[in-house]
Amino acid sequence: MIIPCIDLMGGKVVQLVQGREKALEGGTPREMLDRFSAFPEIQVIDLDAAIGTGTNDDLVRYLAAHAVTRVGGGVRTVERAEALAGQGARKIIVGTAAFYRDGVNAPLLELLARAVGREKLIVAVDSKGGKIVVKGWRESLDLTAEQVVGSLEPYCAGLLCTYVDKEGMMQGTDLDWFRRLRAATHLELTAAGGITTLDDVRELQRMNVHAALGMAIYTGRLDLAELAALG
Repeated sequence: MIIPCIDLMGGKVVQLVQGREKALEGGTPREMLDRFSAFPEIQVIDLDAAIGTGTNDDLVRYLAAHAVTRVGGGVRTVERAEALAGQGARKIIVGTAAFYRDGVNAPLLELLARAVGREKLIVAVDSKGGKIVVKGWRESLDLTAEQVVGSLEPYCAGLLCTYVDKEGMMQGTDLDWFRRLRAATHLELTAAGGITTLDDVRELQRMNVHAALGMAIYTGRLDLAELAALG
């Protein structure tokens, strides 16, 4: 599955480089929904909620009402997860709160799975410099993705794994990293970060890994019609 991404900051659709520098702004949420209408699911990340500077709840609610969405950003409590589900999100992405510095936050994940349903929960396992990063990719933990993906299986239905080292840079991604993750878990796996070419997407499909795409489609590097034809 190919999943277009809509990242929200300051009430606008944006694309950042490595979660920090704003590279461009997209169209309105309505325009983006129209552009992505051929795809079965859209990923929505509230970047303001992720870094703790506010929320874009009205836009999240609008997007979730008009498309099948997986939504993340600032999901650190059961209340936040339930609120997103109440806004219409089909799946909920939890990142920072899923981890302690040296392991998985199993108590919270159990509560989240019970509250919104394990089948709706996706854990974001994002890596930079070989370590898991949290808090909008601004803090590194003493963990690698390969160490934890297996232990997340009881709590969620899928993993969103972002290769932050290349995220937004249009330089390709680390396919070997995704191969290692695919071998380490039976969960549904979605790749993000640096996916730039159709060959990248096809190779991920061969691995049975979904592709979440942002910068490459916003800049026109990847053609939406060609991507839709890939399925």
